[in-house]
Amino acid sequence: MNKSQVAIVTGAARGIGAATAQRLSRDGYAVAVVDLDEAACGATVSAIEAAGGRALAVGCDVSDAAQVEAAITRIADELGAPVVLVNNAGIIRDNLIFKMTESDWDAVMNVHLRGAFLMTKACQAFMTQEKFGRIVNLSSSSAQGNRGQANYSAAKAGLQGFTKTLAIELGRFGVTANAVAPGFIQTDMTAATAERMGMPFEDFLTAAAKQIPVQRVGQPDDIAAMISFLCSPEAGFVSGQVIYVAGGPLD
Repeated sequence: MNKSQVAIVTGAARGIGAATAQRLSRDGYAVAVVDLDEAACGATVSAIEAAGGRALAVGCDVSDAAQVEAAITRIADELGAPVVLVNNAGIIRDNLIFKMTESDWDAVMNVHLRGAFLMTKACQAFMTQEKFGRIVNLSSSSAQGNRGQANYSAAKAGLQGFTKTLAIELGRFGVTANAVAPGFIQTDMTAATAERMGMPFEDFLTAAAKQIPVQRVGQPDDIAAMISFLCSPEAGFVSGQVIYVAGGPLD
């Protein structure tokens, strides 16, 4: 891999996104650290730079087409042509279906699905020109259904179909597309779920670990490691796949 190649990670201020940005930097990529609040990207950028890497903090609402266009233009100008895209940005607006509002539904769809679409459409132009590209979309084990997450489950399932179609359309240009579907990962998002359920986070983690064959919950670095492989030159024959990283088998 050329050390000047550029990767973009959305939702990279914390959690899985931050771990992925740092891992891709260690792999040799210059990394655009994208999040809704540019200032919130500072810790991830600082960690990358402290380890000797190159990073750029970029504030962007991925569901806003004008902001996406401006962000990609800036990244291409300041870092170079992006050839790796990790669509990790996501939000939750959990509720049972009878209490879920239209705004709960739309907000989740806009960030996960519209955001991934806009970012991918903007980045694939560079990838196809370079004849090399790696797209990784973050799905979830919730794609199989999860109580209180009709919106999130639908969005994460939608990303799987989106991924497979990208693989079909872009493969001839040297671009692969895969989805990583995490199981239970210890992040701010799962902490928010515990709070919604009225359970102390440590108790929530303990209960979750008992349900996982490897008897522990996942960490952001577990997901970053899989994404690293999928973004590597060696993964060029892996495309259109949904890989569950969940500490045990999931269909």
